[in-house]
Amino acid sequence: MKLNNRVVVIDYGMGNIFSIQHSLEYLGYESILTSDPKIILSAKILILPGVGSFKSAMKKIVDLRLDKIIKRAVLTNKIPILGICLGMQLLTKSSTEESSVTQGLGLVDANTIKLKNTHQKIKIPHIGFNNVEFEKDMSLFKGLKNNLDFYFIHSYMVVSCSTDFYQAYCDYYQRFIVAFENNNVYGVQFHPEKSQENGLKLLKNFLLKA
Repeated sequence: MKLNNRVVVIDYGMGNIFSIQHSLEYLGYESILTSDPKIILSAKILILPGVGSFKSAMKKIVDLRLDKIIKRAVLTNKIPILGICLGMQLLTKSSTEESSVTQGLGLVDANTIKLKNTHQKIKIPHIGFNNVEFEKDMSLFKGLKNNLDFYFIHSYMVVSCSTDFYQAYCDYYQRFIVAFENNNVYGVQFHPEKSQENGLKLLKNFLLKA
């Protein structure tokens, strides 16, 4: 397979890499894990994974000078990118993690904030399967019924006042964005690679769209 036909998984040292690559292989796609700017800029498809701290992740990305590379790849080269879990949050403008504001990649008009203790039954982090309600015509969910379950593990949520891009939502004692599509920028808060058939179908939709 030619290099520019591979799915490039961006490596900055914080991500659930094995399960993502295993899912891609299951779907018949070759992937390469890299932080090489030349490979990222020549990719056909990008995936930005992530598990852990927004602040730590952005520091690693900036230290590796990948922030400018990712923006160039997405905004100038128009390469489709899918952010998964923390990777989705990193695509937003900022996060208020650790009581301070950390700037994100700013590829979508949204921000990341901590899940709120709105109910005595709420447990943070939010772990487990939960249903997702998506807007009509979202390509990520093509062929899937609305309100199907996907697997979550997170303590922060994405919020936005913008209506300029497609959004999907979860209701975990509060309503928040769990997927978005903004031109060639895609994000999912849940883990499609851990969401069984629903997640594999969503990943396949992204790969085919890209």
